[in-house]
Amino acid sequence: MRFMAALVILKAVEEDLIDALDGPRPQMIWDPTAALMARIRGGERADGIFCIDDSIQELVEAGSIDPASVVPVVQAEFGIAISLDMPVPPLNNADDLVALLLSVPTICYSRSGASGIYFETLIDRLGIGDPVRAKSLVIPAGLTAEQVQKGRSVLAIQQMSELLAVEGVRILGPLPPDCQQTTDFSAGLFTDAAEPEAARQFIDVLTSAEAKAAYLARGLKVRF
Repeated sequence: MRFMAALVILKAVEEDLIDALDGPRPQMIWDPTAALMARIRGGERADGIFCIDDSIQELVEAGSIDPASVVPVVQAEFGIAISLDMPVPPLNNADDLVALLLSVPTICYSRSGASGIYFETLIDRLGIGDPVRAKSLVIPAGLTAEQVQKGRSVLAIQQMSELLAVEGVRILGPLPPDCQQTTDFSAGLFTDAAEPEAARQFIDVLTSAEAKAAYLARGLKVRF
């Protein structure tokens, strides 16, 4: 059974819960939602998918995902991680965020992830797009806080759940309320799934009580 998954932290949850599956371990395809959608548009398929709601809806409208199979799973917030030796600044509102982003020498975000796509629009809205981009380390995908851990950046932007997956950094917190945007994730089955029952069983595991505890521990809000 092949299963596409967009949220990096789901990998840890899947590994925690894999023993709950009766059948064989699923073959996981890990990529940001934008990259998964590009693969699907290129003709690639799986049995199920876990990704951002807007993309799930696009796939439903295209006839690629069975609408009756769609299950809301989690909601993610965007946040900030900083190096351990950096003073802890305030982060109460947009003014605090602007001051922080302009004060640090390096910032890391992901080019293809939902957090990086939103961050690009946010810095433009805040009027600091050019100076922030000029000192940013933009990675194609992966955990941005790893760049802070390795000393390549002093600040990282990503979903809170993904920041929490990296040790050796300080989680400053979610973005201020006037700068925050949440991202909803759901799971569903492809209409042409080769192993729909196995994929459905995997979605059941991802929406179990054990999964709920794992999501909450990783900074995600549960939607089931």
